[in-house]
Amino acid sequence: MTQTPARLRVAPSPTGDPHVGTAYMSLFNLAYARATGGQFVLRIEDTDRARYVASSEQQIFDTLHWLGLDWDEGPDLGGPYAPYRQSERLDTYRPFVDKLIADGHAYYCWCSTDRLAELRAEQQASKASVTGYDRLCVGKTREERAALPGFSETPVVRMLVPEDVELTFTDLIRGEVNAPVPDDQVILKADGFPTYHLAVVVDDHLMGITHVVRGEEWISSTPKHLLLYKWLGLTPPAFAHMPLLRNTDKSKISKRKNPAARLTWFAEQGYLPEALRNFLQLLAYPPVHEGTDVASFGEFVAAFDWAKVNTTGPIFDLTKLGALNADYIRALDADELADRIISYALANGQLTDPSDTQLSLLRAAVPLIQERLVLLSEAVPKLAYLFAADDELVIDADALARAGDNASAVVAATSQALAELGEWNHEAIQAALREALVDGLDLKPKFAFGPVRLGITGSNVSPPLFESMELLGRESCLARLDRLAGRL
Repeated sequence: MTQTPARLRVAPSPTGDPHVGTAYMSLFNLAYARATGGQFVLRIEDTDRARYVASSEQQIFDTLHWLGLDWDEGPDLGGPYAPYRQSERLDTYRPFVDKLIADGHAYYCWCSTDRLAELRAEQQASKASVTGYDRLCVGKTREERAALPGFSETPVVRMLVPEDVELTFTDLIRGEVNAPVPDDQVILKADGFPTYHLAVVVDDHLMGITHVVRGEEWISSTPKHLLLYKWLGLTPPAFAHMPLLRNTDKSKISKRKNPAARLTWFAEQGYLPEALRNFLQLLAYPPVHEGTDVASFGEFVAAFDWAKVNTTGPIFDLTKLGALNADYIRALDADELADRIISYALANGQLTDPSDTQLSLLRAAVPLIQERLVLLSEAVPKLAYLFAADDELVIDADALARAGDNASAVVAATSQALAELGEWNHEAIQAALREALVDGLDLKPKFAFGPVRLGITGSNVSPPLFESMELLGRESCLARLDRLAGRL
C-alpha cells in the first residue's frame, strides 16, 4: 500500500468488561496503521463518569495486549499528544466550547432532566414527526429561562444544528452515505465533562488522527462531527464505518445477552489469542488465502484493502471460532501447547500447586489429546484420570452398568497379561492385550478393550488407551484393574 502514513486510534470507554467490538475495531485500525507505516493510538474516553468502572481500563490494556493488538501511544506508554485519558484533558475542551458559543453555533440549555423526560414522553405519545430537543432555551438569558418551568441551575451546552445541515458524507467502506437529521446534541454536560461528540472531534484533531474507523452505529453522528470540524475551522479525518457484529439471530451482539461479547470471556474459556485475532479478521473481510481461513496478522496487513470490507453485519459464529481454535492448537508444537495448557490451568484453578511429577506427566500426555482439543480449558479435564489416585479414581456408574457379562473375564485376562509383560510401552501393551483378549477370549476389539478403558480411565470415552497405560505405569494400571474387578 502506498498511502501516506496514517494515524488511527481506538477509543474505548472504561465502563465494565471490555467489549469484543473493541478488539474488532482495534484490529482494523491497527492493520491500516501498519499497512501504511503509520501509528496506532489507544485513547481512553472516560468522560461518562456515571458508568465509569475503575478496573476496566487495566482490563482494556490486558486484553488488547493478550491479542497482540499493541499500540504506539497511549495512557500507559505516553506519547507526543499526552495525556491520553479524556478525564485528564478537561481544560483542553473548554476553549472550543467557548468559541462555538461565541460564534452562535452552540447555546446554554437550562432544561431539567424532568422536563426533558416529559418532552420525550409527549413526543412519543403524539407520534410527532420531529423529535428531539425543542430549543426552548435558544436565545434566552439565564434570567429569562429561569422564569419558565423545568429550570435547572446548572446548564449544559448544546449544538445549534442548522436546518440546512449536510447529511451526506463519503465513507471509505460504503462510498456516499446519507445520515438522518441530527438534533441539538449536548456537547458539554452539567458536570463540566464534554460528551463524546465534542471530545472525539477535539482529540482526533489535536492528536493528528487521519482516519476514524468505528462501528456503523456512529453513522448518524457523523454529520454532527463534520459540523463541529467545520465550525472550528478544522480539517476532518477520513471516516470508515465497520459493520456491527451480530448474534446468530442477527441481533446486535451485546454483553447483556451474549457472554462472548465480553473480551475477557475468550481467555477464560481457553481460546488462543492468535485464533481469536484470526477470527476477527474474517468478520467483514474475506480470507487472505484461498482455500483456508488461517492467516497471520502480518499476512492480513500485507493484503489489507478497505474495498474488501463487507458491509453486511457479520455473524459471530462460535462454532467457526472453535474450529479455527482447534486448527491453531493442532499447529502448535506439543511443548508449546503444554506450556499454554499449564499457564491456563494455573490461572483458572484447574491445577493447584502441581508437583514436578504431575507437570511432567501432563506434558507427556499432551500429544494424546492435541488432535481432539478445541479449547485449552478441555485439556486438564480430559486428562484428569492420569492425576487421580488409583484408589480414588471415579468410575462412571452408567458405563459400569453397561460393562457387559464378560467384563470380569476381560479384566482378569488383562491383569494377567500385564503382569507378565516384559517391556512396558504402548506398542507392547497393545500387542499383549490383543493376544489375550481378541485372540484368547475371541472378542471383537470394541468389546475387548471397553472394560480395560473403564478400569484405567473411569470412563468408556478417553484419550488413547494404550498410551495412557504407558504413562500410568504397570503398578498403577494393575491397581486400577484390581479395583474395577472388585466393583464388577
